[in-house]
Amino acid sequence: MRRLFPVTDQTSAPADRGDREWSLDELADAYAYPSFGAEGHWLRANMVATLDGAAQHDGRSQPISGETDMRIFGTLRALADVVVVGAETVRQEGYRPARAREAFAARRKAAGQGPAPAVAVVSARLDLDFSLPLFTTPLVPTLLVTGAAAPADRVAAAAAAGVEVVLAGEGAGAEPDRVVRELADRGLRRQLTEGGPRLLGQFVAADALDELCLTVSPTLVAGGAQRISGGPPVAVPHRLAPASVLEEAGFLFTSYRRI
Repeated sequence: MRRLFPVTDQTSAPADRGDREWSLDELADAYAYPSFGAEGHWLRANMVATLDGAAQHDGRSQPISGETDMRIFGTLRALADVVVVGAETVRQEGYRPARAREAFAARRKAAGQGPAPAVAVVSARLDLDFSLPLFTTPLVPTLLVTGAAAPADRVAAAAAAGVEVVLAGEGAGAEPDRVVRELADRGLRRQLTEGGPRLLGQFVAADALDELCLTVSPTLVAGGAQRISGGPPVAVPHRLAPASVLEEAGFLFTSYRRI
């Protein structure tokens, strides 16, 4: 792997490692969360897109991903307190609970974190199968984030299944800025969202996103696939600053942070 652009904070960045495979420790150093203070929080997104802007192929992101992309995916998860994901992505991607990884155990312990990140599923209709492993056998209890006007029968079904429901809005759905605050109030301050595009678009529109980790896949898919974020446009484009760019096998692994 080659570094094409140095990270902004050189104190947390590994030196140029040439073309060899980086260790998980080196990747964790490169993607370490910035300092945000005792009362702060940081929301980063991790997404992959093709050269022609598609976030999926045949409805899933896996076909446009690659081995190193998945190593970075696992590293970003291992650094997070919570993984925030939309219900549609849970259904399409077959989400399972985050797992503890020995390679990151000491790092997480030193940061005061538990063995694995929690998963927080954002949903308005709560149209989810609560018998899935994501809800029945997580190492850290999965959270269900919704609004106060969510369907009462589905809230009851979640509670009956032992799933904690977090209210982060007054309407049927959660409000993006409140999602961030409610999770932070539970001590989940290092936040990672993996989409999907609609959820990421909501965070972008609310100006709640602090960082985008975007893998540019050296592929073309054409068709009408979604972009990495969707929904209504923002009134003024949000400008981010490049933090790092890595390259391997034609894939670009980029990181951009809010200015």
